[in-house]
Amino acid sequence: MSPVKILIIPGSLRSGSHNVRLAGAAMAELVEAGADVSLISLADFPLPIYDGDLEARSGVPTEAVNLKRLIGTHHGVLLVSPEYNSSPPPLLKNALDWVTRVRERDEPLGHAVRGRPFALASASTGRFGGARSLMMLRLMLSGCRVTVIPTQLSLSSADQAYDELDRLRHGNDRDMLTAMARQLIEVAEQMRQYD
Repeated sequence: MSPVKILIIPGSLRSGSHNVRLAGAAMAELVEAGADVSLISLADFPLPIYDGDLEARSGVPTEAVNLKRLIGTHHGVLLVSPEYNSSPPPLLKNALDWVTRVRERDEPLGHAVRGRPFALASASTGRFGGARSLMMLRLMLSGCRVTVIPTQLSLSSADQAYDELDRLRHGNDRDMLTAMARQLIEVAEQMRQYD
């Protein structure tokens, strides 16, 4: 059987983002565990703020359709989200809002995010490591009937968490990243068998 395909979506575009760095560390971990991994930037999928009137007038933007199709070619997804005011950033929330509106052929709304597991991670310079953002993201995804794996990573003190090669410096953080990556691959493999 071919390797499980995992898509990593960082929820930040900021230069030097701790979450983009964490996405890179997660990519290395997933590849080491045997997955075929794609790491994207939401900058490549520019979307207007979701507006039902805009959707009714112009339909779903092409970039949302492209992102939905990309998600559909992967067996699992890792969202790496910053925390803004205890919530996921508008960039990530907006992308998910649009993607769940894509309906091709006779698919139900939200088809792209169902049938594949999602993992959640966050990095923050604070002591909670973005955990509040992940709680909100988990709630949002459950409302879309998405399978979110139990193991997640909240990386605190992210400004001190990486070594000079952008690997996680502390053993506990590395262990949590490894556990999350392995669980995502395992659940993706199980769900793929029923596809």
